[in-house]
Amino acid sequence: MTGVRVYELSKELRVPSKKLIEIATQMGYPVKSHSSSIDNMLADRLRRQAKLMGLETKKPKAAKSKPAVPKTDKPTPEKTVKNIASTSEQEPSRKSHVAPAPIKPAETKVHATGRDDTLQKKATNHLDSVRQKRKEAEESLTMLRAGEVHKRGEDETRRKTEQERKRKEAERLKQAEEKEAQKEREIARKRRKEKEQVRKDEKLKQEKESARIREARELKRKQREEERELQRLIEDEERSKREAESKRIILDEATTVKEFAEKLGLSVNEIIKKLMTRGVMANLNQTIDIDVAKEMAIQMGYEIKIPEEAEIAAEIEEAEDSANLLKPRPPVVTIMGHVDHGKTSLLDTIRKSRVTESEAGGITQRIGAYKVKLKSGAIVFLDTPGHEAFTTMRSRGAAVTDIVVLVVAADDGVMPQTVEAIHHAKAAGVPVLVAVNKMDKPGANPEKIKQELTAHELVPEEWGGSTIYSEVSAKNNVGIDNLLELIILQSEILELKANPNRRAFGTIIESKLDKGRGPVATVLVLKGTLKIGDPFVAGGFSGKVRALLNDQGKRITEAGPAVPVEVLGFSGVPNAGDNFIGMESERKANQAATNKQDQQRLDGLTAQSKGHVKLENLHAQITNGEIKELNIIIKADVQGSIEAVTKALEDISREEVRIRALHGAVGGITETDISLAAASDAIVIGFNVRPTEKARALAEEEEVDVKLYSVIYNAIDDIKLALEGMLKPTFKENVTGRAEVRQTFHITRVGSIAGCMITSGKITRNSLARLVRDQVVVHESKIHSLKRFKDDAKEVMSGYECGIGFENYNDMKNNDVIETYEIEEVARKIT
Repeated sequence: MTGVRVYELSKELRVPSKKLIEIATQMGYPVKSHSSSIDNMLADRLRRQAKLMGLETKKPKAAKSKPAVPKTDKPTPEKTVKNIASTSEQEPSRKSHVAPAPIKPAETKVHATGRDDTLQKKATNHLDSVRQKRKEAEESLTMLRAGEVHKRGEDETRRKTEQERKRKEAERLKQAEEKEAQKEREIARKRRKEKEQVRKDEKLKQEKESARIREARELKRKQREEERELQRLIEDEERSKREAESKRIILDEATTVKEFAEKLGLSVNEIIKKLMTRGVMANLNQTIDIDVAKEMAIQMGYEIKIPEEAEIAAEIEEAEDSANLLKPRPPVVTIMGHVDHGKTSLLDTIRKSRVTESEAGGITQRIGAYKVKLKSGAIVFLDTPGHEAFTTMRSRGAAVTDIVVLVVAADDGVMPQTVEAIHHAKAAGVPVLVAVNKMDKPGANPEKIKQELTAHELVPEEWGGSTIYSEVSAKNNVGIDNLLELIILQSEILELKANPNRRAFGTIIESKLDKGRGPVATVLVLKGTLKIGDPFVAGGFSGKVRALLNDQGKRITEAGPAVPVEVLGFSGVPNAGDNFIGMESERKANQAATNKQDQQRLDGLTAQSKGHVKLENLHAQITNGEIKELNIIIKADVQGSIEAVTKALEDISREEVRIRALHGAVGGITETDISLAAASDAIVIGFNVRPTEKARALAEEEEVDVKLYSVIYNAIDDIKLALEGMLKPTFKENVTGRAEVRQTFHITRVGSIAGCMITSGKITRNSLARLVRDQVVVHESKIHSLKRFKDDAKEVMSGYECGIGFENYNDMKNNDVIETYEIEEVARKIT
C-alpha cells in the first residue's frame, strides 16, 4: 500500500515526529514510531490538523542581494506577526533572522543629538509595536490552542458516540442473528414434529385400514350367517303356516256334532264327552252352538271361522300382487338424529326450497306427511322424526318407513341419541342414509363422523361399505339437492313398487277428533288407489270416505300409492299405526270392524297369560319354538358396564336361540327404552340405574320385563340359567315409597338430614332405601332417622313433609330422589 512515513511528513510540515504521532493517536489512528508508514488519506488529515493548530512552518526564502544600507538608514522591517508567532512557537532559543540590526555606537556619535533622540524614540516605538504584535500573536495562539482543545474534545465525543453507536449496532445485529437462529431452530423443531405426526398418522391409517378390513370380513361372515338363519326362519315360518292352515277350519252356524268331529279329525264320542264336561248334552245329529265350537277348537289348537268371517278375512288379508301389475312408487323417509344436530332445520329447508317456493309440492303443520317432487322422482317425508313416534308406530305393526335419514352434526360427532336412532333403525330393518349436517361450521370434520359411525356398522361406500353419506348445510341450503338425489338413488336400489289398480291399503299416520269434522286421520296410501265414497276399515273402526285432502290442504278425488291424504268419514278415532284397508261394501267393513273389536277384547283377556318374553318363561318359549332370537336392551351408569355385558352375552352360544344386544346407552330407563322393548319383544336390563315413573308405568302396561342389577355377573348368570330352564327362586323388589329432597340440613353429632316431600307410597324407618340422582343409583343403605318436624316418626305417608337421614351417608343434594323398597322372595313358576 502506497503511503508516506512519519518522519518524511515531519520534515515536510517542519513539525516534530513525536507531535505528529501524538496527533494521530488522538484522532484514533495509533502510530508506533517515526518510521511507521501511514496512508495518504491520514497524511492529508494530519496536514490539515497541523495547519489548523498552527504547527506548519513555511520554509525561509533565500536572501536577495540588497544594496548596502547606509548607517543612517532605518532598520529592516520585522516580519509579519504570524511568522513571528510561528517562529517563536517552534523553538524559543532560535533567534529571528529578521530582527532589526543593532545601531552602532560609532554611528550614533556622528549624528547630532536631536537626531539621535528621534531615532531612539522611533526605535523604542518600533520595539513597543513589535512587543504588542507579539503579544497579540501569543493571544491568538492561545485562542487557537483553546479552539484546538475544544475541537479535540468534540472529536473525542464524536468518536465515543460513534463507538457507542457501533457497539449498539453490533449488539442489535447480534440479537437479530440470535433471533434468526432461534426461528430456524423453531422451524426445524416444527418440521421434526410434523414428520413425526405424519408418521403416526400413516401408522394409524394403516391400523384403521387393517381394522376396517377385519370388520368387513367379520361383517360378511355375519351376513352369511344371517342369510342362513333367515333361510331357516323362512322355512320354519312356511312350515308353521302349513301347520296353521291344517288347524284352520270353517264352520256354519248349523254345524252338527258329527260334522264338527269330522272336521277336527276326532271321534264323535270324544266330542260328546267334551260337550258333557261343559254341561252340554247332545247326540251326533244335534247342532253345536258356534261359540261353544269356537271355544273347544281354540282349546285343541284349532281356529274356527264362520263363512262370512273367512270371506272378510280373505278380503282384508294383504295379498301379493303379480309382478306385471307393480309400478314404481316414491320412498317414505323418516329423519332421525341427536338433539340440536339440525333435523328440524333440514326439514324446514326442504320445505322452503321444494314446497313453499315452488308449485311442485306443499306442507302444512296439521298433516303428518308431505310430498316433495323432483325432476328425477318424488319423496314422501314423515313429519314424525322423534324416536318415540317411530317406535310407537312400529310397535303397532306399521312398517311404513322405507329409508331413515340419520342427521349428524359435523362439528359435534356421534352422540347418545345418534346411537339410539341407529339401533331403532336396525331393529326396524330399515336402511340408513347419513346426512352430515352443519358443514358450514369452522370445526366441521366429516372424516371423524365417518370413523365414529363405522364402529356402529355404518361403513361409507368409499371405504368398502354400503352406507351412503351426504355432506349438507341446512342453514346455508348447501348439499340439499344432492341429498334428495341420493334418497332417490337409494329408493331405486330398493326397487319400491306398488299396484295402483286395486283397493287401497295404507297406514294411519296420525288421527284426531275435530269439532267441526268429526274423526279425522292422516293416511299414507301404500298400495292401490283410494277414492271418495270407498268403504274402509281401520283397526276397530269402519267408515266411508267423505272427503280427501292432500298435503297442501286441497280437496282431491283420489290418492294413489305413496300419497299422504287426510281422510274424513271414520266412525271413531283410530290409533296411529293401524292398517287402513279398503273394503268391497260397507256391510263387510262394519263386520270386519266388529270382528276386530272382538279380537281386541279377546287379546286383552289373553294378554296377561301371554305377554312379552320374560326370563321366567324363556326356557318354555324356546322349547315350544316361540322364540328364535332374544333381544336385550342394556342401560347402565357407565359405558364400561354396557360393553362388558354386551361382550359376555355375545359369548353365550345356544343353538335354539340367538342373543342380540339391541340397544345400549348410559342413563336411566326411559319411556323410549320401554317402547323399543315392546316393539322388539326385548328384555330391559339396568345396572345401577332406575326407571322413571312414566317408564315404570309404561312397562307395567306393556308388560315389558325390566330387570335391575348392581352386579354384571348376576345378570349374565340369570340369562344363562333362564336359557337352561334352571332359574332359582327370584327375589321381587316392591317399591314402598318415593320422596324428593327439597333441602338439606346439617345437625351436630347427627349428620346430614334431607328435608323431603313424600311423592308416592310411604316412608318407613329402618326400611331399605336407595338414593337416586338423575335416575342413577348413588347409594344404598337403610333409613335410620325419620322425623316429622322435631318428633320421631315410624312412617310418613304420601303428601307430607319429613326429615330423612341415611345410615352412614351424608352426601344428599337437592332434587335427589329417595326410594324405599322391600324384598319379596317369589318361587319360580314353570310355564
